[in-house]
Amino acid sequence: MRRIHVLVNPRSGVSRSFSVLRKAIDGVWDRDGIDLCYQFVRSPADGMEKSRRAVERGCETVVVCGGDGTVSTVGRELIGTNVALAVIPTGSGNGLARHFEIPLTPEVAAEALASGETKTIDVGVVNGTPFLVTCSMAWDAAVARSFEKFPIRGIVPYIFAGVQELIGYRPQDVEVRLDDQDGFGVEDPMVLTVANLTQYGGGARIAPSARPDDGMLELVLVRRHDMVALLANAARFFDGTIDDIPEVMTRRFRRMLLTRRDPSPIQMDGELVEAGRAIEVTVMPKALKILVPARQ
Repeated sequence: MRRIHVLVNPRSGVSRSFSVLRKAIDGVWDRDGIDLCYQFVRSPADGMEKSRRAVERGCETVVVCGGDGTVSTVGRELIGTNVALAVIPTGSGNGLARHFEIPLTPEVAAEALASGETKTIDVGVVNGTPFLVTCSMAWDAAVARSFEKFPIRGIVPYIFAGVQELIGYRPQDVEVRLDDQDGFGVEDPMVLTVANLTQYGGGARIAPSARPDDGMLELVLVRRHDMVALLANAARFFDGTIDDIPEVMTRRFRRMLLTRRDPSPIQMDGELVEAGRAIEVTVMPKALKILVPARQ
């Protein structure tokens, strides 16, 4: 008997009624020989606990209906297990789903995943906490803080949050050391993102060259005085050429040590997390199984 466990975040960014989600999932997975069950995720801690129980029950796949925050919370509990993560995207950004070209409509996504294939991907780790998509540590993290205050979700309020933080954000210098290389200083970084996958979300690709299974992470840096050039080329976020701009610095690494003057929150897969002056980022190669659409 195959066991498939579905975890639904009812407060995810894009409103989907449970009946719509259930109809989409039942349509492809409610079959003879499959034990299919549903639960709601009430909080990050609740999602973690229910994910652990799904692993203990011997589930083959955990299907998450939610955004990147819920996907990351659940995915952390599946690291190092034989349980595959499947994503029916219902968030506002859906960075993981967009990277793997998982359709954004529940019925189409469920169909694509039911006939899909399992990949094993890398996982980033920041100060001991795993992330699946991106982690940001400068203005790009402050945007998440402002976005949390908006009563609605979607790309438009995210742009407003970015503009709001762009006016008031005060960057601080950082020292960075990658792997065994000599360290270097970065003055006034506005964008300081570590990417495991290509996407910020919403179709914006912050790290077009990032690969999910190469055992590496990608650092993307933009200094304050280069933000004008970045904003003037904002369309490049969506055509996959942002890293062709000379003002955008990219580096690939396995381990990064970063120090800064003051502690401040960082963004991990769309969620804000408190962080101190010293930050360590590492990669866990091929640590998580994920269900993706089959290549044509």
